[in-house]
Amino acid sequence: MRKLITSVFAVIMVMVLTACAVPAKDTAERRNGLNCAFSAEVSIELDKLNADGRVRRCGDGEWEIEFDTPNTLSGVMLTFSEGNVTASYKGLSFSVPRTALPVKAMMLNLIEAVDSSARLERLSGELKDGMMQVSGSLEGGDYILTVDSEGQLRGFEMPNNLLKMTFTEVTAIAEAEIPQAQTTLG
Repeated sequence: MRKLITSVFAVIMVMVLTACAVPAKDTAERRNGLNCAFSAEVSIELDKLNADGRVRRCGDGEWEIEFDTPNTLSGVMLTFSEGNVTASYKGLSFSVPRTALPVKAMMLNLIEAVDSSARLERLSGELKDGMMQVSGSLEGGDYILTVDSEGQLRGFEMPNNLLKMTFTEVTAIAEAEIPQAQTTLG
């Protein structure tokens, strides 16, 4: 009788423990489509700021963003290249070392997250609504990088920094289309 009670108790405990278990997340691996030059339209929400523009990744650490909206940023271009950041507007420009920017600078976090993920052979993350979310952590905070079925960039979020970037019209850029001396979104 004692063995029967012990067996029944063990079965009940297994059922109780599995009933309380957190369901497994739907994880997957995808081809990495980040390790290439590309351009995209970008919509940015940073706290109360909403901005739109075009972003271009020319290679590892080589990026540009040109803002269309809001009016206070329209026409401003930021170029990240060779450890420097150049800001230009209507023919005026200045450069600062990338290290002079704050840790929470939105573009630095995007660049670091995408470039480090681009070095991976395959991307892995959680599937959500047909997209894959790759989570990570940077000095500036935790992030979620969203890629489509081809592994191309579709979103970047840093919830603790109130930052959300959405990428559309992502287009690969042929190496011949990337000017060697200076890149512009034109």
